[in-house]
Amino acid sequence: MPSNEEFIRLHLNEDPLSLALKKVPEGVDLQWCLRQIEGYATAKKKLPEMAAIEGIWFPPRLSMEQCSSEATAKYKQSIVKRLGGTSLTDLTGGFGIDFCYMAQGMHKATYVEQQEVLCEAARHNFPLAGLQNAEVENTSCEEFLEQNAIDAECKESGSIIYLDPARRNNHGEKVFSISDCTPDVSQLQDTLTHNAAYVMIKLSPMLDIAQALRQLRNVTEIHVVSVKGECKELLFILSEKEHELTYHCVNLETSDELFSAIQSQAHEMPQLISPQQVTAGSFLFEPNASIMKAGMQNAFAERYNLKKLHPMSNLFVGVRHIENIPARQFVIEAMSDFQKAGLKDFLHGIKQANIAIRNFPSTVDELRKRLKIKDGGNVYLFATTLADNTHRLIRCGKG
Repeated sequence: MPSNEEFIRLHLNEDPLSLALKKVPEGVDLQWCLRQIEGYATAKKKLPEMAAIEGIWFPPRLSMEQCSSEATAKYKQSIVKRLGGTSLTDLTGGFGIDFCYMAQGMHKATYVEQQEVLCEAARHNFPLAGLQNAEVENTSCEEFLEQNAIDAECKESGSIIYLDPARRNNHGEKVFSISDCTPDVSQLQDTLTHNAAYVMIKLSPMLDIAQALRQLRNVTEIHVVSVKGECKELLFILSEKEHELTYHCVNLETSDELFSAIQSQAHEMPQLISPQQVTAGSFLFEPNASIMKAGMQNAFAERYNLKKLHPMSNLFVGVRHIENIPARQFVIEAMSDFQKAGLKDFLHGIKQANIAIRNFPSTVDELRKRLKIKDGGNVYLFATTLADNTHRLIRCGKG
């Protein structure tokens, strides 16, 4: 009679939906096995290192969907190392991916989770992942905080509390604001910062950062984390130690440089470029998603000595190619107004192009219909507004 483990090993790379319709040997827990097979399929793409560990137990589908990717978990690991963390308390454990990476090298690591099914998986998985001394607490974060104050000596030596509040309401609908998440960290923040040298809070990339700063105190760092150009999460670091608020904008799995700037730099307006200076052979730069989300595009322009097309356009021009810059960059080929005669010559021979709208009174679909150009190809068209408030179409090639 085959065991669950043998059944999983035999059918690991098969379709769970097809397997669910087949008759299975007596004694095999089909639902549990299907969960493991489905979890493994997800982990191969999202968590390849975890998927490679034989014997890992995967959680229910929702926990797999909500857990961090390997790339973002490793980034959090780099943060706790830089902060000099010596102990970690994860108050919203979940599948424990973030915990597994951040707890590496900690002299003490505690995983707190309300759901027993996740705690059971954690007790099984942590030793397999190399965490021999990790403690698993099956309780709510509020109850744990009430019963387990972290001593002052531990706080001074670098204790870190981590939370990833649940972003679904009682009806299973997604929520974004801090007060709608569980737990509401705005209500717990004084207790958290009192009990740890640093508090790291993972929040939705949809969250308005300015609104979050009105709700949270003692924020010393904000990390805007993107993966391959898509903003995935916001990390807020809280500490009673006084530091000027620093933004860290990262685009993982690309060659983009990490971009960091202090809050005051966001308000320094870069020099505007006159329309006459937007010439063929110049380079057009569009900051990556993390910089745009953080509102650090002006600091970005100052850092790389770029000029801005318009105060509201968030497109920048420079005279040379820049390696590893955290932005898309293009070579400007030509520029046109929207008069029929000029557009005809400007678009001669172009049947398809990638069109982007930046500070322009139209939509991409409307403009594409007007220009009669299909999507795709190697031509990039930016419809935007220049410093003299005129509307222009800029044609570019990849820089």
